[in-house]
This record gives sequence, structure tokens and C-alpha cells, in this order.
Amino acid sequence: MARPIWTGVLTFGLVTLPVGLYTATEDHTVHFHQLQRGTSDRIRNKRVNERTGKEVDTDKIVKGYEMDEGEYVVVEPEELEEIAPGRSKVIDLAGFVGLHQVEPVYFARTYYVGPRGKEYVKVYELMRSALHRSDKAGIATLTMRGKEYLTALRAQPGVLVLHTLHWADEVRDPADVVPELPERRTKSDSKELRTAEQLIDALTIDWDPADYHDTYEERVKKLVAAKRKGEEVVGEPEPPEATNVIDLMEVLSRSVEQGRSRGRKGGGEPPTGKKQAAGKKEEDLGALSKAELYERASAAGVPGRSRMSRDQLVKALAGTAA
Repeated sequence: MARPIWTGVLTFGLVTLPVGLYTATEDHTVHFHQLQRGTSDRIRNKRVNERTGKEVDTDKIVKGYEMDEGEYVVVEPEELEEIAPGRSKVIDLAGFVGLHQVEPVYFARTYYVGPRGKEYVKVYELMRSALHRSDKAGIATLTMRGKEYLTALRAQPGVLVLHTLHWADEVRDPADVVPELPERRTKSDSKELRTAEQLIDALTIDWDPADYHDTYEERVKKLVAAKRKGEEVVGEPEPPEATNVIDLMEVLSRSVEQGRSRGRKGGGEPPTGKKQAAGKKEEDLGALSKAELYERASAAGVPGRSRMSRDQLVKALAGTAA
């Protein structure tokens, strides 16, 4: 069983819950060692004194804040801890926001949040269920490993998760870094826009992360295996050419038809009768909040509703009308 990387308390109004944070993801990227060309000699990174050129042990290294060139103020780890009394062990939920309000660009890392003891499971599940039904995230700050983070606490089926967020001044304005962005007054052709929306509808799928895997990692492993056997390595094809703006409508129309035919080959049929009614009900249900959808699912006796996402609740409720 994994050990928590941080322990403290989560406060929710006057409720205090002892919790631990656990790393939610792991890196499975293929890693290479650095070697000197023509040999099998490993290259090592060392911490070296810039003036003497001698290696320095980790326990003899301290943090220094540069005031002027070559002039530093030395700060000890204990001193950093002392200026954050209490806060370094508290996640204080200051307020709640709708999940759709937090743009994905703000999300950094994700941690699972777990209760520190069986006696806290009931309070933990109460908080998780409340967040799940509200479809909202709790916003709080957290001090961990000598750094303060802005965080968002949200519910997943069976567990609370904590996302560290970038601060507002860490997120770049796209207009400052991306050239050739369309101006705000730029309008899309209405017919082309409707066709593009039809293409999105034709290619809409159910989200299941298990359907995807790291193909680049597989190609790297094949490359290594081929080189070991002395076999020829075949590269990937070049990307297709950019679409000519003049042919945009034609390309969009063909793409829509291709997407629809792909759906029919997969067993899908154009919606008729009960399917059409279910589709209409999905549109109506889409305007409801997750809490309202959950209440309707409870009244309808939809099984597994407590573990469903908002979209899954919509589909399940629409299915009850079919």
C-alpha cells in the first residue's frame, strides 16, 4: 500500500477531516541513460562548487536568495516551515465553484485524497457525495514541500481528488504567445459552421480512457528491439497537407458523411421511433444540473447512479423513456 506524500486536515466549514494525499498518476515513459558516444560509459550529473570545481554533498547545500549579483541571503528549510504555521498542514476550503468554470489550462497535478483512519470514513464519504451531487469543486490553498499551491478538490466515483492549479500570473495570455490568432470580430461562414457542428456530432463518442494507450512508447520499444537485432527501422509517414480554404465546405461535407457511415458500420442506425424520443429527452435533460439529474435518477431507481458522471446520468434517464 502506498504511503501518503502529505498528511494534514481538510476543513469544510466547521468540519475537520484528517486526510493524506497520494500520487494519482505514474510515469511509464521509456527512459534512456546518458552514455559517452562509442562507449557504454554512463554520464552522471554532479553537484559541483562553481568556484572550487569540487563535488558537494547534498547535506551541505542550502538555499540562497540572490539580492544583488553575487550577494545572497541564506534561508534554512526550518525557517521556511516556521513562516507557515498551521497552514502547512491544512487544506481550508474557502469556497466552491462549478467545475466548468475552471479552464483546463489551470490544472497541474492530481492527487487522491484519503481519510486517515476508519473512524473518518463516514465524514469523508459525506463530503465526497456532496461534491459529487453538486458538480462543484472546492477551492483552497495548500503548503507542501516548501511551496504554496492553489488547489481544487472534486469528487470522483469512490474517491476525492485534489488538483494543484497554476496561479493566474503563471498562465500566459494566448494573444501574447500565439501568432495569427483570429480577431474577435472575425466571423465564420454560417453554413460552414453548421457543417462543422454536424461533423462534431457525427464523430461524438463515449469517453473511456482505457480505449487509448501510448503508441509512441510502443514505437520506441520496437525501435530499440529492431536496432538490437540489426534490422532496418521504418519511419512514420509525413503528416497530410493543410486543407485549402477554398475547398473547406466540400471537405467538411465529405467528412460528415464519412463520420456518419463509420457510425452505421459500427452498428449505429439513424435515430427513429423510441431512439429519436430518447435523443430529444437527452437534449431536455442536458439543461439540468447534476444535482437535479441525480434526484430524477433516484426517483426513477436508476442503478449505479451514485457512480455516474453528469453525461452518464443524462443517457441513463433518457433511456428510461425509451
